[in-house]
Amino acid sequence: MSGSVPAPSQAEMAAPNLFSSLFSAYPDALLLVDFAGLIVQANPAAERLLGYEPGALLGEAVDALVPDSIRPRHAAYRDDYARNPRPRPMGTQMELVARRRDGSEVMVEIALSPLQDRGLPFVVAAIRDISAYPRMRQALQRARYAEQVAQLGRLAVDSRDPAALFRQAPRAAAQALKVEQARLYLLEADGRSLRVAGAAGMLDHEHAETEGQVLPCLPGSPLAYLMAQQRPTVVPDYASEQRFEVPQAYLRAGLVSALGTPLLDQGRCIGALVVRSRQPQRFGDDELRFLESIGNLLSTILQRAQGEEALRHAQRLETVGQLTGGIAHDFNNLLTVIQGNLQVLEELPAVAGDAAAPPMVAAAMRATRRGAELTGKLLAFSRRQLLQPSRVEIAGLLASLAGMLRRTLDQRIHIEDDVAPDCPALLADAGQLESALLNIAINARDAMPEGGRLRFRAWRYDRLPPDLLTELPPSALPLLAIAVSDSGAGMPEAVRRRAFEPFFTTKEAGRGTGLGLSTVYGFVKQSQGAIRLDSSPGQGTTVTLYFPAAPQGAHRGQEQGEAGVHAPPTGLRVLLVEDEAEVRAVLLNFLQAWGCEIRVCSHAEAALAALAEPGADFDLLLTDVMLSSGLRGTELAAKVRHQHPAVAVLLMSGYAADLLTAELPVLRELPLLRKPFSREQLASAMAQALEA
Repeated sequence: MSGSVPAPSQAEMAAPNLFSSLFSAYPDALLLVDFAGLIVQANPAAERLLGYEPGALLGEAVDALVPDSIRPRHAAYRDDYARNPRPRPMGTQMELVARRRDGSEVMVEIALSPLQDRGLPFVVAAIRDISAYPRMRQALQRARYAEQVAQLGRLAVDSRDPAALFRQAPRAAAQALKVEQARLYLLEADGRSLRVAGAAGMLDHEHAETEGQVLPCLPGSPLAYLMAQQRPTVVPDYASEQRFEVPQAYLRAGLVSALGTPLLDQGRCIGALVVRSRQPQRFGDDELRFLESIGNLLSTILQRAQGEEALRHAQRLETVGQLTGGIAHDFNNLLTVIQGNLQVLEELPAVAGDAAAPPMVAAAMRATRRGAELTGKLLAFSRRQLLQPSRVEIAGLLASLAGMLRRTLDQRIHIEDDVAPDCPALLADAGQLESALLNIAINARDAMPEGGRLRFRAWRYDRLPPDLLTELPPSALPLLAIAVSDSGAGMPEAVRRRAFEPFFTTKEAGRGTGLGLSTVYGFVKQSQGAIRLDSSPGQGTTVTLYFPAAPQGAHRGQEQGEAGVHAPPTGLRVLLVEDEAEVRAVLLNFLQAWGCEIRVCSHAEAALAALAEPGADFDLLLTDVMLSSGLRGTELAAKVRHQHPAVAVLLMSGYAADLLTAELPVLRELPLLRKPFSREQLASAMAQALEA
């Protein structure tokens, strides 16, 4: 629409958080001051230095920090600076004093860095207590450090491409520290090598570690040591270093000392920023704090980039889920028509008397069943399948599954099942749970072509594991965890990250649809649970499923089956409500063959009118859940149960339970027939409805 305001980008929305991270990470006192002289942000170091409680500096005039003796002149200084804002160290030619809240004074150096050139009407003031040591050289250094960190902070806010910051960070570090070499390393997906994401200095040396180069992170190397320590590390002199083996390339290049800081993400090291110098004893506390500040900023940017990618990934999965859910709904109706007509054809005398026709019909029937399985997988991934959760005793299920797999899998695969004694029953669709575990087991078999170990474990959780705090509420407790582990080849990180994507497979053509793990993912999520996959090359794979425990009184659900099914009684009066004409035709064929009396309606309102007619006397309402207009099938069922309690109700659907939240109480209380279905399954479901 003309004149509309575009939605802010994720980078724009993240800008305040990035500035806050910058302020919090920097060890010196930092103030963000507008050109009216008001403090709009202060970091904890500033509050400690100036004696203010957290948040008390916000909104204060910066003049309050100026001693009484020079306060009258300070406004003129600020006005002059506002007319010509520029990076400026203060205190190199004169002594500066800041006034604390209690009236005491502290000698300081101040570095001013304007943000006006980025469209931000603010000045960053970096303040350092210099009462304990010489001022001039350190003030210049700190101003230089603060300016570089501020520039990187501005770049982080403005740039949508993290790679630009990764390239600039080593250059800023090399320039501020005046060293011969600076490198930024990021951990590769395999977890065993590092990519040079940014490089500054000594780029023409034969062992320069150029940008884009991938290096092995070998045990005993300087980088492996730094990442294992997970804290900044100073190397005073490579010649006397005993903690790791110094590469000869560093010595040939004349490098003598080094300083490195790891990049951390929730306790995991994901990279490192390292500077190296040809001077011994080159790095002290100021340099360490400066490099650590840049490292903290880089870690924040990496986390933001990963968060944005995770969001995009989730959005892609949701989009695919919505698409596949809609396709599966329509396809299930088509399969109902095909399967129903094939069953009618199968019994025609002309077909039965033709030697070639029955095998052709049987092949077509098998194809419809495979199509139904495929749509079931699509609905499982998109979390739109109709589940029938019930109480499941996991010990019995795992014992049965393990026994079946011992008979069917390669005999070189040793299968174990281990269930903790205090395991509660879980609440899930038993058939879908068994199918999910079987899917995982088949993947494990394929990962162990020469044999190995397949282990099923189950145990209880009374406290949420840390990595589930953002996925499951405390009300989900207690949880039951089911882990399926194999000793197979494992997955590289790039494959592990995509393992739950639909249609993603590493198997050769014809050996899989790529829907196995994605259907497991969708089933677990729809069951209000969570799933984790841990794998690395050569270390096997473990898939862990988390389900809520079954509440007391939960019962085992009935499976939709065909065994021992008899046709409905002749003369059964059925009110059929189905908006798809071809599906109606199939149902009419079935019902008429059983001798039922049928009244057909295409929408719920017509069915209610039929029930209200004088003398109307129906035994069964057979209705689809998703009707194209007016009331839905569940709403019709609820009205019929209230107004005509003598009429049995049977619902049909091939659509999504999670789109029917308002109807879930009705769905739980009434029998539900999932599309596509056979004539025998329809007869069984009708018998169940009439008995209820």
